[in-house]
Amino acid sequence: MLSQNELKKAVAKAAIDQIPEGIVLGVGTGSTVNYLIEALSVIKNRIKGAVSSSVDTTIQLKYHNIPILDLNEIDELPLYIDGTDEVNHYLYLIKGGGAALTKEKIIASVAKRFICIADESKLVDILGTFPLPVEVLPIARSYVAKELIKLGGKPTLRIGTITEHGNQILDVAGLIINEPVLLENKINQINGVVTNGIFAKRHADLLLLSTQHGVIEKNSS
Repeated sequence: MLSQNELKKAVAKAAIDQIPEGIVLGVGTGSTVNYLIEALSVIKNRIKGAVSSSVDTTIQLKYHNIPILDLNEIDELPLYIDGTDEVNHYLYLIKGGGAALTKEKIIASVAKRFICIADESKLVDILGTFPLPVEVLPIARSYVAKELIKLGGKPTLRIGTITEHGNQILDVAGLIINEPVLLENKINQINGVVTNGIFAKRHADLLLLSTQHGVIEKNSS
């Protein structure tokens, strides 16, 4: 039986086949993406460079001498590849376990195509088992937490975590997310919320899912 790390490595390698030559590539954050960056280093001359979603990803890309480009300075972003904390069969996601959700959501929104890479443990019928990350302005933390309780959640401050933008993360347990787009909008409308980890308005276009029987493709429906 393949270990989880072996599954992650397999799906990262499969994602390389999805990258057209000569593009700027958006690169996400996380343990599966780290395997993607390793695989990308072998074919780095095929791409113009990468738009990074976090400091950690930037460090990894620079280590492999992959050029880093500013999202504001490129004409288009044909493809973004990222992992996920949860994904359902409609390719709606929960992301933010690595506290990079704001930049991840921005880059995903700009990209013409968004590919999610994950191992089979991340696929769920209903989102919400993984606590939903919500990035908040520090001054609004208590207020936002109270509003999230009204929505049925149980928010907990992620101790010791400050985002790249100087904000804090509330991890919200207890949510059964039957209507991801609706909940994504509701939470984002709370004053003091920077963004939340539901990727439904901009969900993945393709899921590459690593299983014990190989990597399978699931398109959004």
